[in-house]
Amino acid sequence: MKMMQKRTQVGVVFCLFAAGMAALVNPAMAAPADKYLHVNVDDATEGTKVNVNVPLEMAERILPAINNRDLHDGKISIRNKDVGDVDFRAVLDAVRTAPDNEFVTVKDKDSDVRVAKANGNIIVHVIDKKNKEQKVDVTVPLKIVDALFSTANKDELDLAAAIRALSDAGDILLVTVQGSSEKVRVWVDSRNTQD
Repeated sequence: MKMMQKRTQVGVVFCLFAAGMAALVNPAMAAPADKYLHVNVDDATEGTKVNVNVPLEMAERILPAINNRDLHDGKISIRNKDVGDVDFRAVLDAVRTAPDNEFVTVKDKDSDVRVAKANGNIIVHVIDKKNKEQKVDVTVPLKIVDALFSTANKDELDLAAAIRALSDAGDILLVTVQGSSEKVRVWVDSRNTQD
């Protein structure tokens, strides 16, 4: 539950930052954008509701302007020494060329985890068995993952490239997180509101 609360807090901070940035940008800039990144956070315990609707074009232009800790020039550095020896590009190539499949299934007393590839997407499902209401579902098109690694150095992910690739991905629900009192949704579509 603490991990869920921490994720919600990080999501809320991100949403507030994105909303603040959206308010600062010239409104005319949003007109030509045809795809929007939507984030919806609803935390009943805290009484917090956050909705963010950011044109992907705006997000792509803002990311390179943020240079803070590991985020710089539209890229994020990976500094976790535990993954330092993993060749992510080779792993990605192996996954990309593999047939659709359920790669990993873990069922233990605490959780069910499933990682699969289907229809050009990487899919991750996690269910907390102690609290059946806590679920995480992630669906990411492989072309978005490809974009993350496209121009970045070995220890970086290119977020700006991933945002560009999202523009071509069509309408897609990327992430849902559900806790006992909190819900987070992240998706992309062509609507500028969440109505």
